[in-house]
Amino acid sequence: MRTSSKNFLLLAGLLALTAWDFSKHSVPLNEIESGGPPKDGIPAIDKPRFVFAEQQGAQFLENSDRVLGLVVEGKTKAYPIKILNWHEIVNDRISGRDVVVTFCPLCGTGMVFSRDVAQRTLTFGVSGLLYQSDVLLYDRQTESLWSQIQQEAVAGPMTGARLDLLPSTHTTWGHWKTKHPDTLLLSTETGYARDYDRDPYEAYYKSQRLMFGVSHVSARYPPKEQVIGIVIEGKAKAYPFSELSRVEMPVLDVVEGRPLRVVFDAASRTAVIEDKAGRELPSVVGFWFAWYAFHPETAVFSASP
Repeated sequence: MRTSSKNFLLLAGLLALTAWDFSKHSVPLNEIESGGPPKDGIPAIDKPRFVFAEQQGAQFLENSDRVLGLVVEGKTKAYPIKILNWHEIVNDRISGRDVVVTFCPLCGTGMVFSRDVAQRTLTFGVSGLLYQSDVLLYDRQTESLWSQIQQEAVAGPMTGARLDLLPSTHTTWGHWKTKHPDTLLLSTETGYARDYDRDPYEAYYKSQRLMFGVSHVSARYPPKEQVIGIVIEGKAKAYPFSELSRVEMPVLDVVEGRPLRVVFDAASRTAVIEDKAGRELPSVVGFWFAWYAFHPETAVFSASP
């Protein structure tokens, strides 16, 4: 029975891969694998509904629950991880700008991109495939596959095209709504029947084991140590939360000649990276293993002299 199940999963994985056009690609095809669900087996949210923080529809969130917060031209929105765990992608529009909100539960990475790419507006879905344990999005216009953390198309007609990463904040609902009391919150009225009070990745988060392999591994920190990372002019640097918690805020740093301010709030485990004028810069919060898998040459901030 166990062998039969393995054979079934292997066959399902092969079928998942044959559904895509790999005639053009920028990463080794043997490093792209099925995550289990088929294409759109994890449904993206294409018609998101929102409520205000004080409305009854927001009461499903506790102050300690995590959200991915977004600010565009003064408009603010929060996307609960409780919902993103089940959908991974939200195609949205804010302040006249088309955006896609993405979350990879395996890597702990929430990233927001512009949907305007190469003079066209794309909509995205969940391919069911992974690269370096990270979700591969696909666009419905060309069915190209896009690496979330790598921020570019890695297979299909748009291979090599880049996504424009926008600043977003991974924080608690309490911290976000205190800072942005007029925020909108993604509603549980998604059009899908899901138990948003249940975390399907609870056991995974409590374990240091990975579900899928990666090409580059570092034992410098536990695999699921949270870090905030930034790439400037091709230079990557990571700031582990365990290091940030040991120093006074803010951390003043320079990456590729660019002055930065790293601000970390230990109570809400919220980290942001700003320029010297206090403007939030696009960055990535996620697990150490995921950051290192895509940036093996990364510099790392240390609290020790």
